[in-house]
Order: sequence, then structure tokens, then C-alpha cells
Amino acid sequence: MAIKHSNYVFKGHKALLGNRYVTYGELELPNRFDEYPKSKNGFDWGVNGSASLQLSYAILRQISTKEIASENAEKFLKDVVVSLHSRDWVLNSYDVADWISKNSTIIQETEDSDETSNYIAQNRAIYSKTKVVEKKSNVVKEVCKELGITQKALANILEVPEGTVSSWAVKNEIPRLGKKAIEFYIQNTKNQQIVDSYKNFIRLLNVS
Repeated sequence: MAIKHSNYVFKGHKALLGNRYVTYGELELPNRFDEYPKSKNGFDWGVNGSASLQLSYAILRQISTKEIASENAEKFLKDVVVSLHSRDWVLNSYDVADWISKNSTIIQETEDSDETSNYIAQNRAIYSKTKVVEKKSNVVKEVCKELGITQKALANILEVPEGTVSSWAVKNEIPRLGKKAIEFYIQNTKNQQIVDSYKNFIRLLNVS
């Protein structure tokens, strides 16, 4: 069978500190670098690059064959992966299967095409009757978790009352200036890590 039929979904999440996570059926999506060596640096989306191409192949490969994934990775990148601009996204398996059935010459030349069409139609009918609710993460709690700090510490960093940060958490919304301040703090943290790494490198050179 060229396409593996399932009801799982692909989910992507881009953390505030830049880390990217992609799962399939709640398990981490294999990057398949051994089969399709485009990017050693994990996945990306919303842009046209090697990491996005790696994701494109990995998604297709998860529900199809090496041949199908290799044949269609670049087109799937342009049609789908580049269009995933948000930090969080969800792709249904049957939508990916639908795309494959319409674009893969390998599928179109096999007997799997009818079975795939039936699978897509059945799941789309079920999905249309079922409202999928994605739990929206609390942006303040997410920021604190990724930075490893408390809401009180976040308030101190931003130089605002702790009650202000608590209010943001309740509303699950950070105002634009607050977001800019957090982004500035994160960038400074990254820069400091680079400086610290450089200092450690120089220290090791002096020791040797």
C-alpha cells in the first residue's frame, strides 16, 4: 500500500526561543535525514529553505513511500509547507493523502488511488461533523516556562507591576509593547550566551 491510512494529525510548534517541534500522533516526527539529507538542523516552515524541505519530505514519508516522498517533497514544500506561517499549525493525515493522490504520478499509476479516494472522503465527512478544538496555550505561562522564570520575575524584567503580568495571564494576551520588551530580553539573553561561549572558548585556549 503506497499510502498509510490513519486518523493522526501533524502538529507544529515554534517556541519563543526559536526551537521547533513537529509531532505526528503525539510522537515526535522523525526527520528522515538518513533518507533525505537536506537539513541537519531540524525542521522549519513558512519559508523556502532546506529545513522546510526536510519537513516536507518527513511529512510525506510518514504516510507514504520513499519514492513518493522524494518525488513530491519540493512541490509539497511550495504548495503547503511555505504557507504555514503561524507558530502553531495542524495538518490532517487525510489532507496530506489527498494532496499526494492529486500530485503523485506514482499514486495515479497504481490501484491505491481508489482506496485513497475513499479514505479521504470518509474522513472528510467525519471531520466536517466533528469540531476539532485545539487547546490554546497561555502565552504568559509559555513565556515564563521557556525563560525558566516566574511571573513575578517576568514583571521585574519588564519593570511592570506583578498584577499587570497576572492580568495578561488571565486575558491570555500580552500588549504589543510588552511583546517587544520580551523579544528584546530574549535577544539579549541569546547574545549573552554567545558572549559567554566565546569567553569560555578563549579561556580554554589560554589554559591549553
